[in-house]
Amino acid sequence: MPYEPPTHTVERSIRATTGARTVAGVDEVGRGAWAGPVTVCAAITGLRRPPEGLTDSKLLTPRRRAELEPVLRSWVTACALGDASPQEIDDLGMTAALRLAAVRALEGLPVRPDAVILDGKHDYLGAPWKVRTVIKGDQSCIAVAAASVIAKVHRDRMMAELGAASEDCGGFAFDANAGYPSPVHRAALEERGPTVHHRLSWSYLDALPRWQHLKKVRISAEAAALESGGQLGFEF
Repeated sequence: MPYEPPTHTVERSIRATTGARTVAGVDEVGRGAWAGPVTVCAAITGLRRPPEGLTDSKLLTPRRRAELEPVLRSWVTACALGDASPQEIDDLGMTAALRLAAVRALEGLPVRPDAVILDGKHDYLGAPWKVRTVIKGDQSCIAVAAASVIAKVHRDRMMAELGAASEDCGGFAFDANAGYPSPVHRAALEERGPTVHHRLSWSYLDALPRWQHLKKVRISAEAAALESGGQLGFEF
């Protein structure tokens, strides 16, 4: 399907209305997975013309993503990645874990951005970061699209390496599903149960009577409040 290429429109608007000089695009991958971390990439691109074919990572084939990722890494002004582990997701809840991963990514940049374009509807980042949320920002904003591709390729590669290196992960086909739900993944869970790389607070365990005793219940009141609150900061 044809699609409109991303632009710098949002970044130009932020620069014009706020005086921001450095704007980072932020996107995540792994939110809906059963296993593995949630990964966030923060990318600073400036206002230069992007590499040909850049768009939301979900619109690209795995082969095209793999080809584009090293090009993007050499093209961006700066980028950094942050992860939140399955254990942190279980302890904190997804909203707080996303914030943790995003802060790790942003603090990994060589310069602190004046503003952040965050893909999606909800601001899981919050103060003191100045955040502009953009629905489908990974399709419409160049910096967010770059972040989406880099994050996706990084996490997919990490999960494939995990599946190949760990005996505990044999049979889960992490190289194919990256820890997301799939028939092979479900069958392996039913037979072998979750590994240390699985999220034990996830509802998939409700359908696995043999392993339900392993399910973790989040006990942090602060994390529960963050999880239900949605918006953590302000928009501008």
